[in-house]
Amino acid sequence: MRRDGSHACSVTGVARVLSIVLAGGEGKRLLPLTLDRAKPAVPFGGQYRLIDFALSNLANAGFLRVVVLTQYKSHSLDLHVTRTWRLSTLLGNYVTPVPAQMRRGPWWFAGSADAIYQNLNIIGDERPEYILVFGADHIYRMDPRQMLVQHIESGAAATVAALRVPPVEAKGFGVLEPGEGTRIARFVEKPADPVALANGREHLFASMGNYIFTADALVDALREDAEDSNSRHDMGGDIVPRFVEQGAAHYYDFFDNRVPGVNELEQGYWRDVGTIDAYYEASMDLVAVQPAFNLYNREWPIFTSPPQLPPAKFVFEEHGRAGMAFNSVISGGTIISGGTVRRSVVSPGVFVDQGALVENSVIMDNVRIGEGAVVRNAIIDKNVVVEPGARVGTDPDLDPSQFTVSASGIVVIGKGEKVPG
Repeated sequence: MRRDGSHACSVTGVARVLSIVLAGGEGKRLLPLTLDRAKPAVPFGGQYRLIDFALSNLANAGFLRVVVLTQYKSHSLDLHVTRTWRLSTLLGNYVTPVPAQMRRGPWWFAGSADAIYQNLNIIGDERPEYILVFGADHIYRMDPRQMLVQHIESGAAATVAALRVPPVEAKGFGVLEPGEGTRIARFVEKPADPVALANGREHLFASMGNYIFTADALVDALREDAEDSNSRHDMGGDIVPRFVEQGAAHYYDFFDNRVPGVNELEQGYWRDVGTIDAYYEASMDLVAVQPAFNLYNREWPIFTSPPQLPPAKFVFEEHGRAGMAFNSVISGGTIISGGTVRRSVVSPGVFVDQGALVENSVIMDNVRIGEGAVVRNAIIDKNVVVEPGARVGTDPDLDPSQFTVSASGIVVIGKGEKVPG
């Protein structure tokens, strides 16, 4: 395959593809950010939602028939998808949220596999040859056409996107043991001793949670799984191992994926932002001069629908009263009025007042940071008011009694709260 993806285009352009994005998780480890929204709807990078990254990869690759399976606290997610991801219907393109409909009985989705099983009618209506099943809450760039090319050429029933990880970091993943060629010889879910499993190798292959299936094979597997009372009805934990046992599962090395505009520093970048600390670290990856993940890649853009706001504004040029920002991402509608922002991600409509200091933080939409306030090492959700003189993230002994604090000491303030000065 050529590096410009032309071979991928020629092969996948004639295949009928349906993409399914799994967006039904509760996201408990991201509380309080998921207190009243689904995890894929959590804002990220100033103006985006987590789901925008998966959908942008599909859209950039030309896979424009996408269903988003939702379940918990899905209103803001449904609204975002409906308003933002409106495609032309002239050629049958769409991105549409599909809530749990209880088509198979009076129960919610029992797992990711059950979510697809309960929506087999969609597959029946679309009659695809191949089905992409992607997660909705990871930060990465990927051209899925290249993975589909390998899937077709290998004759696999299932292909799992695989991430290279050091053995010591593999404990929380489903780990793939390579067989002949790209075949998966064994699949181990969250191994107790990944170092021993590595057997001296520098890295293990961990599942990214992105899959490609030959449609008929997936439908058969889902029906068999639905009849299995011992199954957890999980794509990674139950469906993939079925194909591994049949010798029909292959892996795709994500590091080999080539995306236009991605440099060596960003190559292979993928982050699971399932915890507060992981979310914070991924946010800080955005603000360096040469960021680990570059939001400014115009050759493979991340799409969203930002609010209609005026440009960011920095006001006052007086000693001790200058509006400044350094090594930060500043969104539209923000006014830094005599305050200072350092190494932070600032979302639309934020106001930073005179003498206020924001450092190493993520500030979401419409937050008001009052005069002389200090915010450090924090994630502040939408519509929070930090009153004049308030202190956030400055006292590791006092902060836990006032705020939610992560394992690494990141202070989190939930939506709409007021922080007294």
